Amino acid sequence: MDTFPKAQEREALESVVIRFAGDSGDGMQLTGSQFTNTTALMGNDLATFPDFPAEIRAPAGTTYGVSGFQIHFAAHDIMTPGDEPDVLVAMNPAALKTNIGDLKERGLLIVNSGAFIKGNLKKAGYAENPLEDEAFLSQYRVIKLDIQAMTLAAVAEFELGTKNALRSKNMWTLGLVLWLFGRETKHTVAWLEQKFAKKPDIAKANVAALKAGHAYGETAELPSGIGAYEVPKAKLPAGTYRNITGNDALAWGLTAASKLSGLKLVLGSYPITPASSVLHALAKLKHFGVTTFQAEDEIAAVCAAVGASWGGALGITTTSGPGVALKGEAIGLAIMLELPLIVCDIQRGGPSTGMPTKTEQSDLLQAVYGRNGDAPMPVLAACTPGDCFFMAIEAARISVKYMTPVMLLTDGYLANGAEPWKIPAMADLEPFPVSFPTERPEGFHPYLRDPETLARPWAIPGTPGLEHRIGGLEKDFDSGNISYDPDNHHKMTKTRAAKVAGIAKDIPAAAPEVGETSGDLLVIGWGSTYGAITQAVRRARAAGKKVSQVHLRYINPLPPGLGELIAGFDKVIVPEMNNGMLSKILRSEFLVDAVGINKISGQPFKVSEIQKAIEENLA
Repeated sequence: MDTFPKAQEREALESVVIRFAGDSGDGMQLTGSQFTNTTALMGNDLATFPDFPAEIRAPAGTTYGVSGFQIHFAAHDIMTPGDEPDVLVAMNPAALKTNIGDLKERGLLIVNSGAFIKGNLKKAGYAENPLEDEAFLSQYRVIKLDIQAMTLAAVAEFELGTKNALRSKNMWTLGLVLWLFGRETKHTVAWLEQKFAKKPDIAKANVAALKAGHAYGETAELPSGIGAYEVPKAKLPAGTYRNITGNDALAWGLTAASKLSGLKLVLGSYPITPASSVLHALAKLKHFGVTTFQAEDEIAAVCAAVGASWGGALGITTTSGPGVALKGEAIGLAIMLELPLIVCDIQRGGPSTGMPTKTEQSDLLQAVYGRNGDAPMPVLAACTPGDCFFMAIEAARISVKYMTPVMLLTDGYLANGAEPWKIPAMADLEPFPVSFPTERPEGFHPYLRDPETLARPWAIPGTPGLEHRIGGLEKDFDSGNISYDPDNHHKMTKTRAAKVAGIAKDIPAAAPEVGETSGDLLVIGWGSTYGAITQAVRRARAAGKKVSQVHLRYINPLPPGLGELIAGFDKVIVPEMNNGMLSKILRSEFLVDAVGINKISGQPFKVSEIQKAIEENLA
């Protein structure tokens, strides 16, 4: 083993981006999650990007099976998981092959040399071992370690056998990286002991590997130019924080909406990546009056949710793009019935099965227009993992107030990414209690409308005197009876559209997120592009550019004043992870030459990519 001069003190850094990469069986998601949790407990601001392989288990050692987890943590406010890693941990040749191009010049490369054997090199497409190429290694600061051998030595006393013992190599690696950046092991030790409480030998082996990696950092001498580092705590607003993913925030927001409205929550869902964990999270919240139903397919799931709303509950269904396609007819039924329903679409790459573990924003037109007939539907979008909580509440508020289904868009990046989230007090959240009619008013029929919202009454089936019939056939405006009258259908279609359009009066007006109300360039985004756009616009403004940012959480209807705001700028660009969907909507609504900045790679935008687009459009 090489020996190197020992680091004498820790170098303070403002921020660090680390990427853990290895085979899908190497536990990189677990390693990244535990590093994230420890970092959150130490008070840093952070953002993460777990990147899963698209196949459940690609052949071991191939580039298709590489799993990655990137974390950006800092002593100040951050909004993205970082453009380029400062540190790359590569557990095998395939991980090195697929990730080395992103590592910063002179970045720190920690590599498991024990995995660089002939077979693995061939699977990754290497003709020669890159760890023996001095020209290659000279570009980075490199720590080459046979992590496999060190792990086997650390857990030898437990006699697990080579295969089982090597499953702890991610913990050895985590221990080393925790030491490099001044993180403690105690939080991970407690988690391991709890997770493997029924398998004490496995728990002890993982703890031993973790501590061995940490001890290696303390006792070994590191290569020249590599020291130990620390990232001070971030100055965040006072409060109680927890690390939260977008899907957990979505589940908690829906549960909070149930309490704020006084309605029972009923989820009808069918497992689909990347939405399944919302079902898992809500299934753990039965003590809050949450009912979850895993149906046999997507159609049964949404129909169960519609039935729950018919019975007076807050009906929810969660899915991704392919599931929305299957649910389309039942969503149209809910629009005709004019019942509350929240459709949570956690978007992924498509079409069809597409890239199920990769992120995309390609369901926007499906959300706004993707149903038969003239079927208007409010569409909202969350912009950060924590924002999923608040937008879930807002979707429920709109749905029950206006008696309409609402689609809430997030995506795989938000669903799996994490950030420190300041837990709100329920007392600070605005209730929107729902009351059901109990007596038959004069002239009652099921489509008798509120003059302000155009919402129909939500009469619970079986309420004496309020018996009524609804269904998928068109209804008479004046009686609620089935009607095939052409003029009536025209009127009902216009009324349903007016109800959704009228929601614009009940949402915040368009305003710049960053910058002024006029200038040379306006950057309009929606959803998970928020962090990258915000940082890019801030950098452009710091360089003296007249650039502003608007970020849309309401897409149908669009917020009032957006057209006037757009008119104050010479140019408009729209970064989005699709082939140009919001830009099409803005062009049709406002006749503006909105230029699409489109990325459809299954990866989120880098700040530098949007910076480049800003510079090119200003030029």
